[in-house]
Amino acid sequence: MHRIWIILFLALPFSGVSQYTISGRIINKNDQKPVADASVFLNGATVGTKTADNGTYTLTNVRPGQYDLVVSIIGFETVQQNIMVNKDIQLADILISPKTIVLNEVKIRPNGNRERDYQTFLRLFFGNSEFAADCKILNPDLLDFDFDSSTLVFSASSSDFLEIENNALGYKIRYLLTSLTSDSKTGINFFEGQAVFEELKGSKAQQRRWQKNRLKVYLGSSMHFLRSAISDNITDEGFRVLRLIRKLNPDSHGSIRSKYKETLVANPYLSVNDFLKRTNVPGQYALGFDDCLYVLYAKKWAHKAIKEKPVSQASSPAVFDDPDGTKVIFEEAYVFFDANGIIINPQSILFDGKWGTSAMAELLPVDYVPVTGP
Repeated sequence: MHRIWIILFLALPFSGVSQYTISGRIINKNDQKPVADASVFLNGATVGTKTADNGTYTLTNVRPGQYDLVVSIIGFETVQQNIMVNKDIQLADILISPKTIVLNEVKIRPNGNRERDYQTFLRLFFGNSEFAADCKILNPDLLDFDFDSSTLVFSASSSDFLEIENNALGYKIRYLLTSLTSDSKTGINFFEGQAVFEELKGSKAQQRRWQKNRLKVYLGSSMHFLRSAISDNITDEGFRVLRLIRKLNPDSHGSIRSKYKETLVANPYLSVNDFLKRTNVPGQYALGFDDCLYVLYAKKWAHKAIKEKPVSQASSPAVFDDPDGTKVIFEEAYVFFDANGIIINPQSILFDGKWGTSAMAELLPVDYVPVTGP
């Protein structure tokens, strides 16, 4: 159970955040011998390495934050270890176990809908942003699909790491898809897995294009918002936060679109102290609010007429359907996140709007640092 401490926030300029090292050793649990050539990486980051002959590893240039350290090598069970980084860390030996191979009866059933399922998966996984067309999966045979016609739930997973090239953002991504689900009844899509990022090599012109596209994705994103909130700088960074009152509609008659009655309290704007807390865990923060939040990124507002002043209309104003607006819906009392702006308990929150439509095509490493200028 998390205990929340409410304290004042200190400015945290991300361009100057300290970087640390993580080191340790990987050991075979059965014979207690070092394991060489194992992949050791921070899930979702650009930080990774291989173990030396004596099983040792060192991860460098690690930004502060909470991470899942992943150890993976063929023939062994994958191991994850949650760590909070706020200083240099020397981890205890990590023991990994050889895989036990069990031969089960294999039932082969043809899937005549695989190509259709694959196209559905691509749409859900990469999203429909302008960058989706520049993404490709090099080993799609690792994917498994299922559709439950009774629940109208489409699901997918991968048997091993997918090799993904994002030629819009300039990343090669190894992604182990634990689960992707799309529920047609609720309209909720969700996917999760383990990822390690590697920057693609390209010409100076390509590098400039990738940097520009990465910054375009970052600005106005949930990562940008949460980092700005930690620094108590949401207004200068271009965000406006409004109270959204959301209650069940007794007259919905089962319709998803009218399930809730929503009222936007458009004046005044909320401040960071209204919804952000700091926890007793160093480097961990929490979002909490009695109602929902409606977050706008003012630098991209479609409704430019109200950019510089609060909205006067209290119920469903024009900004309510702004394409860059996001409804932040709390499924639990608190949403926890780290100094990198990465949500630790993603099942605790729903994004309806801009942030909710962001998918793999717009996924940045958790340790991404914005680069501006030439």
